[in-house]
Amino acid sequence: MGIEKELKLALSPSDHDDVARFFDERTGPGKPIALANVYFDTPDCALAKAKGALRLRRTPEQWLQTFKTLGVSRAGLSNRHEWELPVAGEALEIDKLLASCDEEAAHKALQEAAPDLIALFKTDFKRIVWNIEREGSMIEVALDRGEITADVDGQMRSAEISELELELKSGEESSLSLLAAELRGAFPGLDPEDLSKAERGYRLRTEPEGKDAEA
Repeated sequence: MGIEKELKLALSPSDHDDVARFFDERTGPGKPIALANVYFDTPDCALAKAKGALRLRRTPEQWLQTFKTLGVSRAGLSNRHEWELPVAGEALEIDKLLASCDEEAAHKALQEAAPDLIALFKTDFKRIVWNIEREGSMIEVALDRGEITADVDGQMRSAEISELELELKSGEESSLSLLAAELRGAFPGLDPEDLSKAERGYRLRTEPEGKDAEA
């Protein structure tokens, strides 16, 4: 089990080029990646009710399955349990994920949901990644732009993804806040984002159309 420590900032799509240039000039060109993700749950969203999120992701190199506890996010900063494993192809391998899930409540929720899992929504986005050092800490910076889509009773709903993720790889958690403060000084339009992509996907399915995009 890993603990994901991440600070998320929302930004206007018009700021993407300037933010990318900010990091390119300081660390060299970022690495572009295209990511396609499918989120799974039971029809009555048992995993979400148990504060979990299950994802199957296609990267340029491989397929990955990830199970996270949603945790608590304040001012964009979140701490979540995370279990991530490679899979052979475009299908979940739940038995492997259960074998690695060593947190009792999370394991129980996934095991009980497993027989009834269905695909609920997708997130597709382009990501640019930089690895930087701040105050002796290593931080992965990811600039994401794309959309969340969900089929709700035969109607396609969508919401925009436009965000900057700062993930602590090693070092002190305070370095995330220091980097975020530096970025918000350079780009006043950056705002803390407390909702994960998974949480926004669930809202897209359950709330009136257009409400997520306005939030």
